[in-house]
Amino acid sequence: QVQLVESGGGSVQAGGSLRLSCAASIASGYSYSDYCMGWFRQAPGKEREGVARISGNGATYHDDAVKGRFTISRDNAKNTLYLQMTSLKPEDTAMYYCAAVLTLRVGVCGRAAMASSYNDWGQGTQVTVSS
Repeated sequence: QVQLVESGGGSVQAGGSLRLSCAASIASGYSYSDYCMGWFRQAPGKEREGVARISGNGATYHDDAVKGRFTISRDNAKNTLYLQMTSLKPEDTAMYYCAAVLTLRVGVCGRAAMASSYNDWGQGTQVTVSS
């Protein structure tokens, strides 16, 4: 299993920036780089949706709604995932979650767009963007 703890959320005005972090503690015998890591978000009354994900070797996938504004990255030496968010919009307001799934085969992370693909989740960090 993987324990995930998000941080970095807060309240900003539209056009502002935030950087989210997700620290991982791994209880399995695998290393952090064996996991595909993802960021998801959920606004009140809406389903959880994928924001971005990154494979162990750094291949990234960003949802169309955030392309050009958000950047996912990871530091495998620190077991930490990041989400740099710029040009924030009110519609980005949501609880943001990081998630992990063990990927021992090439290409799995590229197909892991759905929340159901992930086994381990953090508790979330709130992002609120005001207009």
